[in-house]
Amino acid sequence: MELEGYIACICEGGAEQAIINLLLDAERLIFSREALLEGEIICCRDAKSFETRYLRKGFKEKITVLRILDSRRENFKLSKAYKHKIDVVNVITAPEIEMLVIFNEGKYNEYKKSGKKPSDFCKTDLKMSNVKSVSFVKEYFHDIDCLIAAIKEYRRVSNIKRNEYALYDLLKE
Repeated sequence: MELEGYIACICEGGAEQAIINLLLDAERLIFSREALLEGEIICCRDAKSFETRYLRKGFKEKITVLRILDSRRENFKLSKAYKHKIDVVNVITAPEIEMLVIFNEGKYNEYKKSGKKPSDFCKTDLKMSNVKSVSFVKEYFHDIDCLIAAIKEYRRVSNIKRNEYALYDLLKE
């Protein structure tokens, strides 16, 4: 994945933001915090609000908008004035956040046999009801190598759609 110019990293939820922050702090992503637009992760999900707040400042460089989200259906339609200056890359995490916990726990085979949704498996079988909370993610994945291993395992067994990106694609080699 090639990222040009400034990076506007937009995270849909707190868990996604916590994971990106952990990876940024450990310098394990293909971009750094210094490359981020205004030096921070953005929580704005609406394209119009994003334009108003961030794009009206007259950037000379191209901007890559990295949207970290768990829905394939959310549109992010920028106005024509910005189309040539902005690349939008969607990084889909559905149901990746819960799956990272399942892989880290070594429970993938049990999960597959259960027929449950990943979130339900985490709640009932792993007794972890808050896997998408910021505090849980930060504490649970404090060992960055465990997080990286879970992301890699998710990529190995997942059927990622063509032209779609996952967290794995943001990792440094």
